[in-house]
Amino acid sequence: MDRNCFSLTKKSSALCLTHWNPIKRKPEHPCVVAMLRTPSDNITGETRKTNAYKDNLFDRLAIHHLSKSVQEATGLGNNKSGYESLVEAATVAKMKFDPIQQQEVIIQALHRAFPKPILSLIKTLLPPSKLSREYFAVFTTLFFAWLVGPSEVRESEVNGRREKNVVYVTKCRFLEETNCVGMCINLCKMPSQSFIKDTLGMPVNMVPNFDDMSCEMIFGQEPPASTDDPALKQPCYKLCKAYKKHGTDCLSS
Repeated sequence: MDRNCFSLTKKSSALCLTHWNPIKRKPEHPCVVAMLRTPSDNITGETRKTNAYKDNLFDRLAIHHLSKSVQEATGLGNNKSGYESLVEAATVAKMKFDPIQQQEVIIQALHRAFPKPILSLIKTLLPPSKLSREYFAVFTTLFFAWLVGPSEVRESEVNGRREKNVVYVTKCRFLEETNCVGMCINLCKMPSQSFIKDTLGMPVNMVPNFDDMSCEMIFGQEPPASTDDPALKQPCYKLCKAYKKHGTDCLSS
């Protein structure tokens, strides 16, 4: 004779099939065990699964180049390779510098990474317009997947007209790897907005979604002031790697 047993707790449920021995009058070892976990709505307290990326030769070269540029800007190298090296370089910058210095260091790194003559040429040939906004969106989607992950071009309204000027990043690779809101803000969003505006003459508003780790890059849109930007008011994840290791406030240090 078989007996089924079922137990339920707040976080999970356990379903098992227990074999009953009629001679010994007691249950023997369960033959089937299944665990059913209730998903949590509080994503800031959950462990996040990192996507597997298969970087090609171009990707690896680009990652290495940007990582070395960040290391040179901070003055601190590391012996890691691939995307792990870039994350380590960014983490070191976060630990060593305050938020303003972090942004300045990344801007310096971006200037090292991208030749100034090419940036000046792009700025001259592509002044702000519907064409340039859409061009930047397509270019970012095609050539920066190694940095932010898969993305697609979407539309938004600009001066009453629909334009394909938005890059929608499905799940940001950098945020996913660092699991840190502060690093997203100070080592990606803020310096990237400033760098693109200053070197290419193109305003861009980066709007991260910290619930699902997606992000929108809206070319042609001025970002809000830091006092009004919702992203800067977001608390860090409970499982933030930087916080767990160093116990720091991710947005203020």
